[in-house]
Formats: sequence, C-alpha cells, structure tokens
Amino acid sequence: MERIFVARLAGLAVFDPAGDKIGRIRDVVVALRGPLPPRVHGYVVEVQPRRRVFLPVTRVISVEAGAVIFTGRLNLRRFEQRESETLAIGELLDLKITVGEEPGTVLDLAMEQPDPPDWLITKVAFRRGTRRRGETTVVDWGQVSGFEVAQKDQGAQSLLAAFDAMRPADLAGVLQELPGKRMAEIAAALDDDRLADVLEELPERDQVTVLSNLDDERAADVLEHMGPDDAADLLQELPPDQAESLLALMIPEEADPVRRLLGYAEDTAGGMMTTEPVILPPNATVAEALARLRNREQPPSIAAQVFVARPPTETPTGRYLGIAHIQRLLREPSFALIGSLVDGSVDPIRPEFYLPEVASYLATYNLVAAPVIDEDGRLIGAVTVDDVLDHLLPEDWRERHD
Repeated sequence: MERIFVARLAGLAVFDPAGDKIGRIRDVVVALRGPLPPRVHGYVVEVQPRRRVFLPVTRVISVEAGAVIFTGRLNLRRFEQRESETLAIGELLDLKITVGEEPGTVLDLAMEQPDPPDWLITKVAFRRGTRRRGETTVVDWGQVSGFEVAQKDQGAQSLLAAFDAMRPADLAGVLQELPGKRMAEIAAALDDDRLADVLEELPERDQVTVLSNLDDERAADVLEHMGPDDAADLLQELPPDQAESLLALMIPEEADPVRRLLGYAEDTAGGMMTTEPVILPPNATVAEALARLRNREQPPSIAAQVFVARPPTETPTGRYLGIAHIQRLLREPSFALIGSLVDGSVDPIRPEFYLPEVASYLATYNLVAAPVIDEDGRLIGAVTVDDVLDHLLPEDWRERHD
C-alpha cells in the first residue's frame, strides 16, 4: 500500500493533465474523527498570483518524482477552511501528543489509501519524550491521543523543516492562512534574519501582530535585520512610545538610518528609499564592484547598479558622482576603475519628490533604482522599483483576495 508523508508534500509542483505547472502544494486538508484515522479531503494549492485554492484528493492521479498530477479542472475559487477541517502541516505538526502514557511531539503524518478512492491519515511519526533529540518512531494513528486538545505552546520545528526551502514571500503567505496563535508560534521559532525577511512580505496588520508577540529585545533584534526602509514602515504602524522604545533598544548604527527615514513623509522618495544601496568610491575596480553585486543577499533591484560617491561610502556619503550600471561593468576589464565608467547623464532626485514624480523618473530613464541626494549633493539613499510598486498598489495588496 502506497504511503505518503505529508510534510514531504510541502512545496511540490502541481501539474494539470496537459503537463502544465499550475502551482505548488502548501498543505493537506483533513477531517479529524477522534480515534478513527482522519479522512484526507484534498490539498491546498497556491496558484499565481498568490491565491490558495482547493484540489480534491479524488482528482489526484499521481504523486511521484517530486510532482503532483491531477485530472479534470481546478476550481480557482479561493480556499476557505471549514470548521470541521484541519490543516495537517500547518496545525498538526509539532503538536504534543501521548502514545500510551509516553509523551512525544509530532514530526510528520503518513497518508495511505486502504480503500480507494479514499485517503486516510494512518500513521504518526513522533519524537519520544520532550527533548529535541529523542528517538523517532512511527505508530498507528489509533495509538495516539492529544490531536484534538488546544495547546498553549505548540512549537514549530517540524513545520519550519517542511517549509525550509520556501521563499520569504511564500512563507509569509502560509502564515497569513494560519490562526493568529499558530502564526505567532511559527514566527517566534524563526531565526532573526529569516523572520525579518518574512515580516517584510506580510501585510502591515500581520507585521504588527507578529512583532507585538515578541519581547522587546527580540523585536529590536529583528528590526535590525530588516532593511531600514522596511523597519521604518513597520515602526510607523506602532504607537509612537512603543516605536521609540524599540529604537532605543536597537544598535545605534542600525537605528540611526531608520530614524532618518522616519523624518520623511511616507509617500516621498525619502520615505521610500533604502539607505543601504551598493556604494563604492571612484577608485574601486570593476572586480570589486561585481563582487559586491554578486552577493546573494542583494535584491535584484539593488544589484543592478553601483552608486559612485566620494568617501565616506556609507549614507550620507561624500559628493555623489553617478551610477555605474551592471551592463557596463560586465563589458569592461576587471582592473578598470569604476570612476571612469560613471553614467553622469541621469540626474539624481531629491528626498522630497513625491511618488508620482519618482515613478515617472524611473519610467523615463528605464532604471530600477533612483539615487537620492540631499541639498549638499551627498547620496542619502536609493529608491528601487519594488519600493515604488509597494506604494502604487492598493494598501491591502498583500492580503488574500478572490
């Protein structure tokens, strides 16, 4: 009898009968039935643009070679979880359970098809005891108790392992679909850097919820890992006294650029810009510039150009000189100095420019980032095209809608 562990389904590509990829598995929908094995209703599939729909398990004809293939047509109506349904990955992994009288933690669940076309959750993989390195055992569903008991602290280790390869935007989408308690547990279990990336992809309401569930020291640490522009946007959603308290807990070097950004109106270049573009002095070489741009942590919009300025090369810099575009850098010898490759034909913008002016500037010059200078000609940041899109789209664009 075929046995499929549900955590391994997370992120699998879903293909229609014609072989076209239509989305990815995000969860498995089951109905708990007490001591009886839960019945599998189907899968939550994420299709573009970031919509979660329901795929009945009876439509699936194959789960193999890292892909799920279904037959028939997929209903694109947004998935809405019923009261009688449970998300196997999002809500059952990491639960504290007992097997006989022995405590344990759920690591995974196995589904089987004892009587086609029905699928049931028949096995539970759990870690014995209460320690993270306890022995792992697989037992029948009927031997386990505790699945229908509300738990104060469920943990999130197994769920995060299932979604380890997910992009931050996709993990943010998963969190949005979970109850507030579960979302807070998962967020708290992420390391600071990963949580910062995910927070940047959440709607403002959920950002505030997650941050408010962290203690102040942890919240300040996470804000330090966020881009200064994103951290400033989030702090603007908090009560002023709470925002100031968190700023005071941040490392001064991380808090200072955030404070500067908070001084600008949200819909201006100053309010949208990042204070951490790639900046080099004119005597840096092409090899040095490309090494900075190759950093995998650089977003594509930031890695499309180097801003050239006199030292210091942290914002606010010395006198701004211009942009060295990556296309030009790729065509020049590695020893060439970037000061000789500067495009000085594009004038920088001022921080008081409003959103329509910034959008028009990027469109006119076909740029993905605009340099922002102060009245003294110093580079103080850069507005990227993704920052502009964030402000052009409706405020609730990160929310899930039909």
